Amino acid sequence: MKVCTKFKVIFIATVVFIWGAGFCHAGLITDMHGREVEVPDQIHTVFGTSPPVSYMLYAIAPELVAGLNFPFREKEKQYLPARLQTLPVVGGWFGQGRKPNLETLMQVNPDVVLAWYMKNSPVSRKAEEMLIPMGFRLVYISLDKLEDYPETFRFLGRLLHREKRAAALADYAQETIDRIKAVRDAIPESDKVSVYYAEGMDGLSTECDASVHAELLSLCGGKNVHICPSRTIYGMEKVSIEQVMHYAPEVIVSYEQGFYDAIFHDPRWQNIPAVQNKRVYQIPSASLNWFDRPPSFMRLLGARWLLNKLYPEKYDVDIVDETQRFYSLFLNVSLNRKAAADIIEP
Repeated sequence: MKVCTKFKVIFIATVVFIWGAGFCHAGLITDMHGREVEVPDQIHTVFGTSPPVSYMLYAIAPELVAGLNFPFREKEKQYLPARLQTLPVVGGWFGQGRKPNLETLMQVNPDVVLAWYMKNSPVSRKAEEMLIPMGFRLVYISLDKLEDYPETFRFLGRLLHREKRAAALADYAQETIDRIKAVRDAIPESDKVSVYYAEGMDGLSTECDASVHAELLSLCGGKNVHICPSRTIYGMEKVSIEQVMHYAPEVIVSYEQGFYDAIFHDPRWQNIPAVQNKRVYQIPSASLNWFDRPPSFMRLLGARWLLNKLYPEKYDVDIVDETQRFYSLFLNVSLNRKAAADIIEP
């Protein structure tokens, strides 16, 4: 026990020394949780403690990203800068009980650690209790709702001295949210479409109506059929096929391509209105999922896609053109129409 304690003291002292040695000019900022944090005037490296945070960094300043939460999948790599693919995998606080490799984090030694502050979440407390005593500069941002994204982009722009870039992203986010809410709010409650969000290869996992993982449904005027209090932030609530039959959703949105490929041939699903009326839609997922897991800025494009699927007569958008515009702005990727169409329906 004494040896272990001695190692921890040395470990923390080493981190604090490295942190202090790299600390030149600094200033106080107020983060999005209202905490005052001293940060360098010039920030050269940043680590995000979870994928939603890291993805915000990818959009604003990929050159500042210090480490990854997990390795990229093959279909993600072609739309992200090559530099990101060579970064060390640090891990982070996300998913079910995950935590970072502190030794790798110490080696990466970011100027700032960004975290999503989740009210009353043990995840936020654990990150804070571990990182601050080790000398890391922890800055909280707000990502609870997609409506937080415009201000969060602007905050990060000020923090990272990327105001112009952040303003362009924030303006797109606000334009999207305003447009979608205007369309949604004009739809009578009686005309709103019931939706089941199918997760898992069998389609029998889903999200409660208030879950962050299903936020796009209510934002776009869909009525989530699975009404319940979320047990955990992770979600993935198990349901039975009988329960889905009882819900009788008019639309199904599918997370897994394998489930989507099978649903029209699976006899268990054939009496569900969404299947009968061919209103089952596969969520696009390149480079990152447009809907969920992890929730990210891609949901701004996903919201436009979903609103068009739910209410095509009320929101008639050229989603291929919108995809080209979005990828150019957020990912600095130029797509021709065929490439954009292939992303939407691979």
